[in-house]
Amino acid sequence: MDKQKSTIGRRKEAVARVFLAKGTGIILVNGKDYKTYFPIIYLQNQVEMPLKAIDALDKFDVTVSLDGGGTKGQAEAVKLGIARGLIALNGDFRPNLKLAGVLRRDPRRVERKKPGKKKARKSFQFSKR
Repeated sequence: MDKQKSTIGRRKEAVARVFLAKGTGIILVNGKDYKTYFPIIYLQNQVEMPLKAIDALDKFDVTVSLDGGGTKGQAEAVKLGIARGLIALNGDFRPNLKLAGVLRRDPRRVERKKPGKKKARKSFQFSKR
């Protein structure tokens, strides 16, 4: 591990600290293999997306420390962290990653609950009489 880059990816309440180095394609999330940590195929594809965009699935070792959020938010936070780390290692990857759409942080958050409502927008059942 001659050059290791550390980046952060966020999504909703999830924060992923990503450590990227040249290697053989091992992806560890909180000490486990990412396929064990994210058993759903869709989430595994989200994690792999930045590496697939530059055809480097077996060229980098990724270690991730995850905190907060749910599984989908965590997977998308890892995606952003890996993409940022790849750019930090080599700026030439940027056009392909941008084309794949993995460089943009998803800004959507959970809307707050409003007073007089059941949830953020859901109202109590209306009764005319």
